[in-house]
Parts: sequence; structure tokens; C-alpha cells
Amino acid sequence: MINHRGNRLTLDRPVVYQIKVPGVLNPNEATWATGLEVSYEGDPPISIITGVLDQAALHGLLRRLYTMGFPLISVQWTEGGSIKNKPQSREN
Repeated sequence: MINHRGNRLTLDRPVVYQIKVPGVLNPNEATWATGLEVSYEGDPPISIITGVLDQAALHGLLRRLYTMGFPLISVQWTEGGSIKNKPQSREN
């Protein structure tokens, strides 16, 4: 099992992820998104989901988005920080 420490991505340490999908997530249907921020941008609209997740939670969220019929535009992880204080991000 790969397990890098420091500011590197690991399988067991939660980090901030930003996921973009086309369309608008209905807030009434997004009750599963507890602890996640959902925002919107652009025309046509893009939903941006931001949250602190470990790898297992990330896979669960991606599976839920797939089940709901949302194709992925991007998934990014952000080193350090929190949702409100996002430093530089990297494409994953």
C-alpha cells in the first residue's frame, strides 16, 4: 500500500476535493451532501462540489453522482488547507 506522508495524497488521510459535473444538482435531492459545499458557475451551468474526503468517501461520492446520471467534468484535490482556505490545486 502506498502511504506517503507530509503534503502528499494518501489513501487514508482526508483532503479537500473539488468535483465538477454538468447541470445543476437539486438542493432537495442533495441531502446526501452533508458536509459538502455545492456551488454553480457558467452557462450552461456546472455544479461544483467541494468537501473534505478520504479516498473511500470520494469513491462513494463519485458512485452516487454516476447513479444520478452526472458525468464528470473534473476531480481535483487541493493540498493542505480547508474548504474556506483553498491553496493551489492539482489535477488528479
